[in-house]
Amino acid sequence: MTSDSSPLLFTPFRLREVEFPNRIAISPMCQYCATDGLADDWHLVHLGRFAIGGAGLVIIEATAVEERGRISHGDLGLYNDDQIAPLRRISDFLRANGSVPGIQLAHAGRKASMQRAWRGNGALGPEDHARGELPWPVIAPSPIPGNDGWLLPDEMTPQDMTAQVEAWCAAAKRAEAAGFDVIELHLAHGYLLHSFLSPLSNTRDDEWGGSFENRCRLPLEIVRAVRAVWPADKPLFVRISAVDGMEGGWELEDSLRLADHLRDAGVDLVDCSSGGLAASATAPGAKNLPRSAGFQVPYAAAIKRHSNLPVMAVGLILTPEQGEAILEAGDADMIAIGRGALNDPNWPDHARQSLDPDQAGHNIPPQIGWWLIRWLRQLRSLGLS
Repeated sequence: MTSDSSPLLFTPFRLREVEFPNRIAISPMCQYCATDGLADDWHLVHLGRFAIGGAGLVIIEATAVEERGRISHGDLGLYNDDQIAPLRRISDFLRANGSVPGIQLAHAGRKASMQRAWRGNGALGPEDHARGELPWPVIAPSPIPGNDGWLLPDEMTPQDMTAQVEAWCAAAKRAEAAGFDVIELHLAHGYLLHSFLSPLSNTRDDEWGGSFENRCRLPLEIVRAVRAVWPADKPLFVRISAVDGMEGGWELEDSLRLADHLRDAGVDLVDCSSGGLAASATAPGAKNLPRSAGFQVPYAAAIKRHSNLPVMAVGLILTPEQGEAILEAGDADMIAIGRGALNDPNWPDHARQSLDPDQAGHNIPPQIGWWLIRWLRQLRSLGLS
């Protein structure tokens, strides 16, 4: 931070015609509590508190583009028109309270038809069946399960490829109707489109497998098709696993090549995660992906410098000072906070209190900010802050 400017975390950021009031984004985090793919009061309160806390962008959790693309029975969906209105209620609230509303579109692929996370995050078993949560057939580029004991996916046909492009585009149109200003396409964590990219999960020998270009074919076709139907004035994000962290898997060099294609396809920002090809997307990770504070930031920095695309850094960004340093180094354009925001929904305003105390409370809704500004001023006057 320079002496004559506000912290970079709190400088506006513009992509296309959408301006983010600050550089703090809330990552999509599955809640596994939807019914028939419909958002409910839980989702409104869960997501709304991040807008009240001052986040510049709030991205709604992985939202399935077709029913069989849900991770669990509790996933959100945008595969029918009934699912639009409950999401519109949330996007309206986020926007009214100062955040840009975003949504992540996803298809779980071979990691679909699973337990809710707190029930084991594995294949649906007898106890799940007794609750009425029965498995359904899943699809993938190749008939390779995601982990031991998981469902064997059906190998996708050419007709499936066409249907996927149509499903993602239909979901994008519904996302527009639901009032979102940002779409993020999920190409990470072992879900369908990531499983096409990785040579460990895509062993096809046709035009959708084998070479790098063939493995990228369906994901890029979907990216281009969604960009074509998504409004030209609204940005399109893509989340990738920059590396698989597994021998013989997707490497950073592959992500750099992919980033060039994403840029040329009209993507506006790459959200840089890693791992998740096998087992849980939130598991501690492969031995080649040790976790430490900001462990994924170097991936974002590499992609930004290679492709000149804006990037978002995510992964154990724990303090405002750490986030500010990432931006100051030019390693990312936005900072994504996930479970840290679950622990502290007011993470953005607490960051303001730390980095720019004179502005704390001014950039959150006045129902809270009016009181908070005066309370913080009192604490300072008493030497208690």
